Amino acid sequence: MKILSHLIAALCLLCAAFGNALGQAYPAKPVRMIIGFPPGGGTDIIGRIVAQKLSETLNQQIIVDNRGGASGQLAAELVTKAAPDGYTIMMAHIAAISILPSLVAKLPYDAQKDFAPITLAAIGPNLLVVHPSVPVKTVQELIALAKARPGQLQYASPGAGTVQHLAGELFKLQAKVDILHVPYKGSGQSIVDLIAGQVHMDFDAIPPVINYVRQGKLRAIAVTSAKRFSLLPEIPTIEESGVPGFDMSTWWGLVAPAAVSKDVVNKLYGETAKLLRQPDVKEKIAFVGADPVGNTPDEFAVFIRSETEKYARIVKAANIKVD
Repeated sequence: MKILSHLIAALCLLCAAFGNALGQAYPAKPVRMIIGFPPGGGTDIIGRIVAQKLSETLNQQIIVDNRGGASGQLAAELVTKAAPDGYTIMMAHIAAISILPSLVAKLPYDAQKDFAPITLAAIGPNLLVVHPSVPVKTVQELIALAKARPGQLQYASPGAGTVQHLAGELFKLQAKVDILHVPYKGSGQSIVDLIAGQVHMDFDAIPPVINYVRQGKLRAIAVTSAKRFSLLPEIPTIEESGVPGFDMSTWWGLVAPAAVSKDVVNKLYGETAKLLRQPDVKEKIAFVGADPVGNTPDEFAVFIRSETEKYARIVKAANIKVD
C-alpha cells in the first residue's frame, strides 16, 4: 500500500508540474525573430531595437535570426512554415508583404492569408534628391524641367521592384512626366553615380543620402510621405509641392504565422506598442530615417491591404516586370 501511495503522490506531483507548464504565461521560452535582410540595414536595426526591448519586458530572450535574400522573400516563407505558437515572429519589410505579391508570379506564400499582423513598428519616407547640376529647387521646377526635356532626366534606384523604383514610377504617373529609370545592384553604387552626376535624381532612403545633402553634394527637393518627416521638418512633401495624393513610404512591422492565437498577438502588440513610445527607442529608430508607430493588429491588417493594393496599381500602370 505504501508503494502504491508513493506512486499516486508522485503521479499527482507530475500532473501538477505538467499543468503548471501548460498554464505558464507566454512566452515560456526564447522567441525567434526572423529578419529578411543581412545585419546593418534598416530592417535589422529596427528589428534589433524591438528585440532588445521585448527581451526586457517579456523576461525572455528574443533571438534575432537574419535570413537575407530575395527582398525578404526567403524569410517570409520560413515564417509561414513555422509552428504558429508565438515562438517565431518576423520583423517584416514592406517588400515581402506588399510589393512582391504584385511582382513575383509564383510567390511561395500568400501575404494576405499566411501572416498574422501584430503591429506596424515604424514608417519612414524616402528623400527626393537631385544632383546640384540639375537647375531645380522645387518639385514644380523639376516637373517643368522634365516636361521640357522628356525622356532625358534619369532617376537611379537600387534595383527593379524596390521602393525607390516604385516611387519614381508613381512620380511619373502622377506628375505626368517622362523620366528614365536606371536600376543598380544596391544603393551604394546608385548614390556614387548620383553624386558623380552620372544620373540626375533619386528617391532614396534618408540615411544613405542625408549627409551628402548637408555637404552640398546633393540637393533635397522633397520627402515622399504624406506628412513631413519629424527630423527634417523644413523639407516639404511631394504632395504639398503640387502632386496630389503622392504617398510612398518604407515601413516595417511585426507579423507571425497566421494561425497563432489572438492572446499571443495581443500580448506582443501591447508590449511592442509600449516600447515604441519610449524616448530612447524613438531616437534610435529616427537614426534609420523613420518614426515609430505601434498601431493595433486590426489597424495593421487594414494598412497592409491598402499598401498591397496601392503597389499593385503602380506595378500594373507602369507595366513593371522583374526577372
